[in-house]
Amino acid sequence: MSYIKKTLPNGLRIILAPLKDTATVTVMVLAETGSEYEKKAENGISHFLEHMCFKGTTKRPSSKIINSELDGLGAASNAFTNTDYTGFYAKAHADKTEQILDIVSDIYLNSTFPESELEKEKGVVIEEINMYEDRPQSKVWDILGEAVFGDQPAGRTIIGTKETVSAITRDDLVAYHTAHYVPEGTVVVIGGKVDESIIPKIEMHFGALPKSPKSQRVKVIDEQSKAKVTIHHKKSDQTHIVLAFRTGIDRYNEKAYQAGLLGSILGAGMSSRLFHRIREELGLAYYISSGHSAELDYGVFSISVGVSNANVGKALEAIFGELRKMKEEVVPEDELRRVKDLRKGHLFLGLETSNDWADFYGFQEVYHDAILSPEKLSAKREAVSAEEVQALAHAIFRPEGLTIAMVGPVEDEKAVYGTISL
Repeated sequence: MSYIKKTLPNGLRIILAPLKDTATVTVMVLAETGSEYEKKAENGISHFLEHMCFKGTTKRPSSKIINSELDGLGAASNAFTNTDYTGFYAKAHADKTEQILDIVSDIYLNSTFPESELEKEKGVVIEEINMYEDRPQSKVWDILGEAVFGDQPAGRTIIGTKETVSAITRDDLVAYHTAHYVPEGTVVVIGGKVDESIIPKIEMHFGALPKSPKSQRVKVIDEQSKAKVTIHHKKSDQTHIVLAFRTGIDRYNEKAYQAGLLGSILGAGMSSRLFHRIREELGLAYYISSGHSAELDYGVFSISVGVSNANVGKALEAIFGELRKMKEEVVPEDELRRVKDLRKGHLFLGLETSNDWADFYGFQEVYHDAILSPEKLSAKREAVSAEEVQALAHAIFRPEGLTIAMVGPVEDEKAVYGTISL
C-alpha cells in the first residue's frame, strides 16, 4: 500500500495511509518532543503536558465534554509520550473522520491547561510514579537508563520524578507547549478508510499556525570505557536484570537492520536462543528477551530477565555463554531464515488495522529521513548476511560497553562483575 505525504507552507507534515479493507479511520498527531528535549528541572513535563491536554480546550472546556463527545462517536482514544515524541490519537468509524479530526486537533492546538485541574493531575501522575516504583520489572529500566547515561536527558525517566512533577506550573506548560508543539515538529497522520479529500480539512485546522523552528535536543554523550554494575536493593523473591551494550548504531545507520536481527536471534520468540537456554533447558526464568533500540544519535542492545535470587549468577553465566557463541560461530542459514520470516510475519501481522497503518507511517516520518513500505523494510532485513550478524556481535558484545542493572536483594556486586565473560 502506498502513502500520501504533503508538507504545508508552515512546515507541518501530513501523512495519509489509505487502507481499503477497513471501515475505520485513525487520526493521530505526533509532536517531535519528549523527555530527551527536557531540562533537568522540568523532567517529566512532556508526559504531564500530554495528560493536561485532555483537561479542556477553548472549544471543549472540560475533560468530561471531551470524553463524552468521543464516546458519543464510538471512538477509542489515547495519548503517549516517549523520549523524543508525543502522540494523540482517536479511532472511529470512517463516517466520523471529520469529527475525530476536529477533536484531536483541538486537544493538540487549543488546550487551556486549567489551573483547577493542575494539582489533581499531579496527584494522578505521582501515583503513576508510585506504581512503577512498585514494579521491579519496570523499575530496573529506570535504573539502567541512569547507569548508562548518567546526568543527561537520556538518563532520566520519561515520567519524571515526584519533585519535578510537583514543581510544574501552568506557565511552564504553556511555555513548553508554545516552544515544542510547532508546525515544523508536527506530523498529522490518518490511516484507514481515507483519501486526499481530507487534506483541506487538515489544512483548515493546522494551516494557519505560524511557521516556527522546531526545538532541538541536546546531543547525547555516548561514552563508556569499562563495564558497570548498578544494583537497586529491594526485598523481593526475584531479581530483575537488564544487560545493556552501547552500540553506536542510531536509527539512521544501516547496521540497525543487522542489530535488529541479532536481537531476534537471541531473544525474540519461544525458539530464540536465550529463551531456549534460560527457560527451556535450565528452567531459570519465566521471561527473557533481547532487542536493539536505535535512537536519534545512539543505540543500545539490551537483554532483560527475571530470576530467583539464588540463580542470578547462574543466569548471567548462561547468558554470557550465548553471547560468546554468537561471536564464535556463524548463525546457520536455516536459523537466520527462520528469524527473518519471524520478523516479516510480525511486521505484516501488525498492519491489519487503521491504527497500525497510522503508527507504521507516522513513526517512520518521525524516526527516519525516508519512509519505507513494508516490502522495502523487509528487503532491508533480507539483505543481512549471517557473517554481518557475527561481525556485529563481535563489535557489540564487549565488556567495556556493558552495563548491568539489577533490582532485587543482591548484595555481592563483585560476584556480578565476576560473571562477565566476553
